[in-house]
Amino acid sequence: MADEAKAKGNAAFSAGDFTGAITHFSEAIALSPTNHVLFSNRSAAYASLHKYADALADAKKTVELKPDWPKGYSRLGAAHVGLGNYEEAISAYKKGLEFDPNNEALKSGLADAQSSASRHRAAPPSPFGDAFSGPEMWAKLTADPTTRGYLQQPDFVKMMNDIQKNPNNLNLYLKDQRVMQAFGVLLNVKLRAPTGDDTEMPDSSPSPPPQQPERKRAAEAEPPKEPEPEPETMQLSEEEKEVRERKAQALKEKEAGNAAYKKKDFDAAIQHYTKAMELDDEEISYIMNRAATYLEMGQYEDSIKDCEKAVERGRELRSDFKMIAKALTRKGTALAKQAKTSKDYELVIETFQKALTEHRNPETLKKLNDAEKAKKELEQQEYFDPKLAEEEREKGNEFFKQQKYPEAVKHYTESLRRNPKDPKAYSNRAACYTKLGALPEGLKDAEKCIELDPTFSKGYTRKGAIQFFMREYEKALETYQLGLKHDPNNEELRDGVRRCVEQINKASRGDLSPEELKERQAKGMQDPEIQNILSDPVMRQVLIDFQENPKAAQEHTKNPMVMNKIQKLVNAGIVQIR
Repeated sequence: MADEAKAKGNAAFSAGDFTGAITHFSEAIALSPTNHVLFSNRSAAYASLHKYADALADAKKTVELKPDWPKGYSRLGAAHVGLGNYEEAISAYKKGLEFDPNNEALKSGLADAQSSASRHRAAPPSPFGDAFSGPEMWAKLTADPTTRGYLQQPDFVKMMNDIQKNPNNLNLYLKDQRVMQAFGVLLNVKLRAPTGDDTEMPDSSPSPPPQQPERKRAAEAEPPKEPEPEPETMQLSEEEKEVRERKAQALKEKEAGNAAYKKKDFDAAIQHYTKAMELDDEEISYIMNRAATYLEMGQYEDSIKDCEKAVERGRELRSDFKMIAKALTRKGTALAKQAKTSKDYELVIETFQKALTEHRNPETLKKLNDAEKAKKELEQQEYFDPKLAEEEREKGNEFFKQQKYPEAVKHYTESLRRNPKDPKAYSNRAACYTKLGALPEGLKDAEKCIELDPTFSKGYTRKGAIQFFMREYEKALETYQLGLKHDPNNEELRDGVRRCVEQINKASRGDLSPEELKERQAKGMQDPEIQNILSDPVMRQVLIDFQENPKAAQEHTKNPMVMNKIQKLVNAGIVQIR
């Protein structure tokens, strides 16, 4: 399945569908998270979309998974170049050449990075360099409705890439109106300042009023003899006076609404916000404040309708995308208050996701995560059915008796979905996994069985048997002995203890065959506890004394802690006593 998704990703990449390629490579990574080639391919796709931060993250993962693979360093260097990190790019390319000195792609990339670094060092810094730095540039251009369309034009993208690599190149494209428009967006010249997210409290300050159309003076027979007065002193028309007065009154109504809201006089707040909306329909903060009030009152349907109106009107007015995101977040919050089933949460999650496409606010992201968690919990509750769980477990038992272990696993798994607190189902599935040789999965189920019911003997016999098959005899012995504390007369547990002691004594007597000794040593060296013992300076000296200093060795035998560690090394085949 991973190879199939990878093939689809490669095909999409070749066709220039980089977004589709990322989707397919991501699916493949979910199925095979340690495949370095998949991260490398997705890094290339991200770079093709100029998402260099994401490309860098995937390139770093590639190198982490396969440190000696030259192409990983080629991806790493390309991502650094895209971000303007030329020194890091040079370092990456050089590191790759250490593994493959004749790699042409690495050589070419190194030359380009060195050339770019030289130009960057030689040119005086541009005063506007920060505006074009990092992936934020592309995010701002994508968010603005005017410049978003320009990103579909290859020549515009090429110019912006050139400016990003060297902000001084801005001077080469000043005559292009698209570049100047983008420049204004990046400097926030035409963007209104955000008011911040205040889901729990209405907005207390108005959004900047929309720009008034330019006024035209009536034609005159002769040119004026005096300079034209400044805009502030120009005489306003009656219509313009009325507009200004209505906006001022609307603002007063909003302030009165905020004061009422703080006093929890929500009915009065609603009246003031409604009046403000009637006076000025070009300010969406009034309707958003009313939505917040409805939300506080528990009138969720009214709150949702107001949020939808705010989004619709905000798009008409081309309001700041952060205000649109805030309205969507508030709508999602109201929907979540109403949600009772996992299906209800689907719309909640969709709404928060839409808000995040407008503006990636941390608070919205937290609300999304909470909604996804709530949906998952409700799904488990809705699916919970002990009676059906028992039926599925019995079906699993029948297949187990017929030695059809994969089918038995399927029914035990369904049983656990219906009742995840049943220790018997975990015990039975652990037995299936043991028969199938899937020992790590079986061990995990046996441990979960013991966790759910520490007095259930089968959990200990399952776990001990798996550890015995894994030749972890000392651990198996501890498991069997722990089980006997809860069920002292259990013959299966007693038999497990005898078998473990026999294997441990076999190692102590030095009766292991060369093959058994080699296998046990290899397994022992992978055990973290054995590694800690061998890395302990005190224990290293003890081992030396046992070989070279009999008198000191005699003293060591009197220390129970030391002898316990020696026994563990003996059991692992690391040390032999003759």
